[in-house]
Amino acid sequence: MSAATKEKLLEGALRTLVEQGIAKTSARTIAATAGVGQGLIFYHFGSVDELLAAACRFGAERRVAVYRDRLAELSSLAGLLEFGRRMHAEERAAGQVAVLGQLLAAGQTSPALAAATAAGLALWIEELETVLARLLAATPLSGFTDPAGLARAAAASFVGIELYEGVDPQGAGRALDALEQLAVLAQALEGLGPLSQRAVRHGLRRGARD
Repeated sequence: MSAATKEKLLEGALRTLVEQGIAKTSARTIAATAGVGQGLIFYHFGSVDELLAAACRFGAERRVAVYRDRLAELSSLAGLLEFGRRMHAEERAAGQVAVLGQLLAAGQTSPALAAATAAGLALWIEELETVLARLLAATPLSGFTDPAGLARAAAASFVGIELYEGVDPQGAGRALDALEQLAVLAQALEGLGPLSQRAVRHGLRRGARD
């Protein structure tokens, strides 16, 4: 019963963020959404902020699990970019973009929520770093890129586009289209033969020395 109640509260907190926003998220509204008494929030989590922090981690773990197998099956950088567009649409439809926006806003004044939001994003970055390291190893860019840094840059770009879309959907769409143009370059690099790949690597090494 205790585990079931905690999960109800975690899900209720996430639903309240999506449906009412951070300004109206309180012990009363979360408890009403979860269908439990307010006192259970403080019994299980101590405070509303701690519940929201736990809900952030809970939500991130659950969403990452949804995509983990699909990420593992990707076989090209172009495929990764296409996956990113599909995931963008799915996450918005599932209300996760709204949750992220609310948590980022609340994290500006709540260290607990800021840390929890960063931890949630770190789960995505870890998965993305693994995929990038594997896919880049098959291109001439191997050894000249930092998968960990690229994963963080990609996550930051994704967050920015997600939030940007709320005020300028057309502009966000163009940003995604621009990212897809990188797929053309990625496909070209992946399709190079051994001699061409060596030539590209030589040029990159020379550029790095200069």
